[in-house]
Amino acid sequence: MSKVLLSAIVPAYNEAHNIVEVLKSVNFCDEIILVDSNSNDNTVELAKPYYTKLLTREYEHSASQKNWAIPQAQHEWILLVDADERVTPALKEEILTLLETIDDREEVGYWMKRRNFFMGKEVRYSGWKNDRVIRLFKKSKCKYVDKHVHSEIQADGPVGWLNNRLLHYKYINIDHHVAKLQRYAGLQAHDFDKKVGKITAFHVVIKPLYGFIKHYFLQKGFLDGFVGFTIAYLRSYGIFMRYVKLWLLRRNLE
Repeated sequence: MSKVLLSAIVPAYNEAHNIVEVLKSVNFCDEIILVDSNSNDNTVELAKPYYTKLLTREYEHSASQKNWAIPQAQHEWILLVDADERVTPALKEEILTLLETIDDREEVGYWMKRRNFFMGKEVRYSGWKNDRVIRLFKKSKCKYVDKHVHSEIQADGPVGWLNNRLLHYKYINIDHHVAKLQRYAGLQAHDFDKKVGKITAFHVVIKPLYGFIKHYFLQKGFLDGFVGFTIAYLRSYGIFMRYVKLWLLRRNLE
């Protein structure tokens, strides 16, 4: 049986703090592609010993960047890992074992659950308990939905599950996270523009309040302690800013 070869894709922008560890975690792949969005730190320099191909493109949004990179992979099977994620040794072995029979299976992609870490703590509740992503897939059968934020793979065929989890380090520092929320809110404004009518108190009061209640109470964020409270508060803030950004977008005041 011939070996099924695997391409890893790692998108990055100013990820000097992450890039070495994430690339090391995919070093079992036959091709490692770094997709850099014109980083202005030393991301690319640090990454040089670990990638086999460098692609550079100005960032539009995550789905666009990934859909541009996927067809440029040499191999049919893709492992796509964000810079703040890590493939564990157990997940690596599961993937390598799967590759031995993967061409005999009907699945065109595989879900992976994630262990999320925030503010130095593993978050077990707060809406992140069942966090999952499709990260292993066939490039001819899968692509990302064309949306600005939180896009997921659209698969032309069945999608299976892997047992082991990705590690996901969502936090650098609080200022970075708030800046990321602001950026995501601006991107989401474009996605919401066509499906949201007039912005009312429902959008800027009720929805943010419900976001907090959902994460802190309904999804048991209180069991994550102060970190859970912070996540719920930031979720509420992110929802509020989404509609502020949309209001500004419609008035060309971005």
